[in-house]
Parts: sequence; C-alpha cells; structure tokens
Amino acid sequence: MLGTVAVPQEGIVGKNYVDIENDHGDMLRYRKHANGRGLIAHGAKVHPSAVVEAGAYVEPGAQVAAGARIGRGVWVETDAVIGPEAQIAPHAHIGPGAAIGAKAKIGVRTQVGDHAFVAGGALIGDDVTIADGERVATDPRGLRLAA
Repeated sequence: MLGTVAVPQEGIVGKNYVDIENDHGDMLRYRKHANGRGLIAHGAKVHPSAVVEAGAYVEPGAQVAAGARIGRGVWVETDAVIGPEAQIAPHAHIGPGAAIGAKAKIGVRTQVGDHAFVAGGALIGDDVTIADGERVATDPRGLRLAA
C-alpha cells in the first residue's frame, strides 16, 4: 500500500495534485479527479464521465472506463481495468492486473486478487475475497457461475 506522506506545497492555492511517497521511497504524483476528487496517479487513465470519490486511489497503468463509479477508500492497483458502468463500493481493493467487466458490481470491503477477472454484469457481495487469478461470473441474483 502507499505510504501516507504528503508533501505540502506552500503558497500554491487551488492545487489540483498531491505527491505521495510509496513504500519504496519513490514519490508519486496524483491528480484529483474532477468527478469526486479521488486521486489518479500519473499514467492511469480515467474517463471524464467516471466518478472517483475522495479517498480512492487509482494507480499508474490502471484504466477506468466511462460511467464507472469508484467508491470512497477504494484502491485500484497498477494495470487493473474497470469496465464501463462498473460500480466498486467503498473500501474495496482491486489487485494489480485485475479486470472488472462492464456493469459489474463489487461490494464493500471486497478484495479482488492479482490478475483476477470479474465478468460483466457480475454481482459480488460485501466482504468477499476473490483469489489471485480467479475468474468469477454470477447470475442476476449474485450466485456464482463457472466463469
């Protein structure tokens, strides 16, 4: 996870970015997304119509598609892909290289592992853990199917 060292920039009014030191001592620059004020790392791609709520982080190389909603406190790691109109509930964690399909819904505090895949339209409940590399699909009620 990221460290919590923010570097204040004295004398700059209305600053739209923040620099944060990661666990390896590297300084990463994040800009505040216009829809929700969540933090988007340099090198991440977030569609202007997506919502990234305050307290959420989108790491370098990650992609968030049109109409997606990233809740407060969500961490979208490097190279993860969030599909169109997907909804990620507060405090979820999307692992590196994971893919969330279009219109999928990820519950509160759910952990999606490294390189895991959640099919389009899937409903994943609260406090669920999806293992690294796991492929998950659900029916409209949220019951798991073979993916």
